[in-house]
Amino acid sequence: MAEALTSVDRLREIALEQHGFVTARQAYDAGVSPPLLAMMVRRGRIDHVSRGVYRLGQMPVIPYAPLMQAVLWTGFPEACLSHESALDAWDISDINPDKIHVTVGAKRRVERVIPARYVIHREDLTPPEMTWWESIPIVTAGTAIRQCLETGVPTYLIRQALERSARTGLVPPAERDHLTTLLEARYDQ
Repeated sequence: MAEALTSVDRLREIALEQHGFVTARQAYDAGVSPPLLAMMVRRGRIDHVSRGVYRLGQMPVIPYAPLMQAVLWTGFPEACLSHESALDAWDISDINPDKIHVTVGAKRRVERVIPARYVIHREDLTPPEMTWWESIPIVTAGTAIRQCLETGVPTYLIRQALERSARTGLVPPAERDHLTTLLEARYDQ
């Protein structure tokens, strides 16, 4: 006979895939009502870490947890790590972002105060421009390079990303050639 899952068990199944985090919407979709969620917080079963985001205390904390939290904080299903943060995650540049960059859909509006440690970008990304890294939704390395080109990241960091992506194969040659052309266009303006 199958054993019935408790509310915490249902949340744990979600959190296992998200570095220990679960959103209020995901909890609701899993059958955990807002009052029950609030009761779990009061009883110390889960922690309320930011608006709409909870963390199961029994889960190990890993270095990438803040990145996942930032993506989930937006509350938008298409949200993904992007720009400088994605370039750093792909480890193809010595970039060291001081904020976590997340991209949401172009028409999305965040109706709350954005934490100072986050930068929210708006752009409609296509499925080929997105992927997963350490179980976190993220733009591809090529898309991260393009975004960084568009936002004025220093040329030497972009060149470094293009060179390292050639060695690692993270960016296909044709895309890398196109990005190199875009980089060179910086000097033609």
